[in-house]
Amino acid sequence: MLEKILSVFIDESGDFGPYETHAPYYLVSMVLHKQNIDISENIKVFDSHLSNLGYQNHAIHTGPLIRRESVYSNDLVEERKRLFNSLFNFARKLDFQYSCIKVKKSECSDVIIMTSKVSKALADVLRNNEKFWNSFDKVIIYYDNGQIELTKILTSVFSTLYTHVEFRKVKPIDYKLFQIADLICTMELLAEKAESNSFTHSEMDFFHNSRDFKKNYLKHIRKKLL
Repeated sequence: MLEKILSVFIDESGDFGPYETHAPYYLVSMVLHKQNIDISENIKVFDSHLSNLGYQNHAIHTGPLIRRESVYSNDLVEERKRLFNSLFNFARKLDFQYSCIKVKKSECSDVIIMTSKVSKALADVLRNNEKFWNSFDKVIIYYDNGQIELTKILTSVFSTLYTHVEFRKVKPIDYKLFQIADLICTMELLAEKAESNSFTHSEMDFFHNSRDFKKNYLKHIRKKLL
């Protein structure tokens, strides 16, 4: 029999620095993909869409895309929406599951407390779905090592709870599912902002209002929650 292997693509939103009102949450998303599920055709269609939009071999970063920052600073909102929708529709049609950890930074007076809260939240996700994680022969964790604090938490918690885990450093451009992990972070952060009706002007331009965001985007992604 073939080995049952689970790929886990991890991304984060926020940092371990002091609480700031414009960034009240620290999020960690995990995109879970069973390697026996072939997604090559989905990737081919997605790459074709990106090429048609003038973004061949490009890793989409949804936060800057919505805020019109970085390489998207000269793109009109209609162009950025088309790029966002390409990634969103790619994700919507894929067979995967996800989990997302959210920590309120206002509850973390220092980096030690924040490290503890993130570690506990991750351990809770693993323990609450123990049967799922143990159903695989191997679990491969993909992370870009962007934050040393999170790298240490991931290696510590996963290695403590499971023995069948491997870690690999990745670049977002190399793995489409890593870009989906970035999308999940953005969607779950927007979900929090939608609850408090605190969308920015850029987010209003993109999604019109929180009701439309929940109806047209969030509910489709939430179907994939672990």
